[in-house]
Amino acid sequence: MSSLREAGSPAARAALLVLADGRFPAGGHAHSGGVEAAVAAGRVHDAATLEDFCRGRLHTTGLTAAALAAAAAAGADPLPLDEAADARTPAPALRATARRLGRQLMRAARAAWPCAELDALAAARPRGAHQPVVLGLAARAAGLAPLDAAHTAAYEAVGGPATAAVRLLGLDPFQATAVLARLAPELDGVAERAAAAAGRAPHDGVDALPAASAPLLDIAAEQHAAWPVRLFAS
Repeated sequence: MSSLREAGSPAARAALLVLADGRFPAGGHAHSGGVEAAVAAGRVHDAATLEDFCRGRLHTTGLTAAALAAAAAAGADPLPLDEAADARTPAPALRATARRLGRQLMRAARAAWPCAELDALAAARPRGAHQPVVLGLAARAAGLAPLDAAHTAAYEAVGGPATAAVRLLGLDPFQATAVLARLAPELDGVAERAAAAAGRAPHDGVDALPAASAPLLDIAAEQHAAWPVRLFAS
C-alpha cells in the first residue's frame, strides 16, 4: 500500500491531509493532551511555556506514539504493538484514554478506508486498541508510508495541546500556531527517528521501538481524572 505514497500519488497525499485534519472525527477535540492539568498547576500560562510543554511532550510520548504508528503502518502485527503500547503507558488514566481514542479513531477509519486489517483489529480489541496503533493501521489502509504515520502521530502530540491552550488560557490562536511552526523542524526529526525505529522492529522486535516516558504527565493525568469538573476528558 505504501507504494502509492512513494509514487507521489495525489490520492495518498490527500489521504494524509484527511487523516491529520483536526476535523477528522476521531475524538481528539475532547482531549487536551495533559495541558489542562499543566495550566491548572501554573506550568503553562503563556505561549513560551506552552512551547516548552509541547516540546517535552513531542520528544517523549510523541516519539513513542509516532514509532508505534509507523510500525503499524509498516505492517507489523498490531496485537503485539498494542501490548507494547500498554507497557509504555504506565498511568491507568492514560491507558484508558488511549483506548477510548483508539476506539473512536477505528470507527472513523473503517468508514473512510474499509479494510480487513482494521476489521480484524476491531474484532480483537472490542474495547479499543491504543490510538497510535489504530492510527498506523489507518495510515496503511489509506496507502500511506510509515513516515507519514509517524508525522501524523507526532503532530497530534503537540497540535492537541496547542489547540486546547487557546480555550484554556484565552491564548491568541496566532501565537499557538506560531508555537507549532517553531516546533516543525523538531517534529520532522522525531518522525524520522520513529520511522527508523519502526524499520528495525521486524528484525529486533518491539524492543526496537522507543519507550520514552514523561512521569509528570502520568502523575498529572491521574490527578486530572479525579477532578469533579473539567473542560477536557484528559
